[in-house]
Amino acid sequence: MNAKEMLYNLPRAFDGEGAKDLKATVQFDTEEPVYHTVDGSEMEVHEGQADNPDVTIKISGEDLVKLVKGELNGMAAFMGGKLKVQGDMALAQQLVSLVDREKLT
Repeated sequence: MNAKEMLYNLPRAFDGEGAKDLKATVQFDTEEPVYHTVDGSEMEVHEGQADNPDVTIKISGEDLVKLVKGELNGMAAFMGGKLKVQGDMALAQQLVSLVDREKLT
């Protein structure tokens, strides 16, 4: 599975119950940019660039797949410059806890 496929599968791995009050736009800047809109328990996928994302996650597609599979440590990727986060860092961390990685791989 490549990064774009993984990002398109994200809504089925999303814990909507844990995100009842969340409203956000999350941009993933990979070779094929994708963004997600979250409105409570609903998450939708869109191709391209969001107009005004709350958080932007920049990472190569290959590294994103490794990160989700647990083959790349998120903190090490961030500290090593492989993963860059712009905007609401707390939102990015919250989203990690709202996704079941097992359903993505």
